[in-house]
Amino acid sequence: MQTARFYSKFPLNLSMVTYQVDILDPKADRLLKDLAEMNLIAIKQTDSDGFMQVIDRLRSNAERLGPPTMEEITQEVETVRAERYARKKA
Repeated sequence: MQTARFYSKFPLNLSMVTYQVDILDPKADRLLKDLAEMNLIAIKQTDSDGFMQVIDRLRSNAERLGPPTMEEITQEVETVRAERYARKKA
């Protein structure tokens, strides 16, 4: 399965719409390429998955920071509980 971004320009370049399409059939790939050759759409293939970039960044931060200590976890739990208790009282 291929994933590509397609840009469609409206008359007078007033606006542009972006679609992300998962191509399941090679016929659809050929059709889209034909539309691009007729200058009806512009195709920009995505090289990387944005979601996976975020995951990789989170993992690298976690490695750098290390796991939270038991004291940090306890403090966070107590903070959340206090906020919930305050909301129930209000």
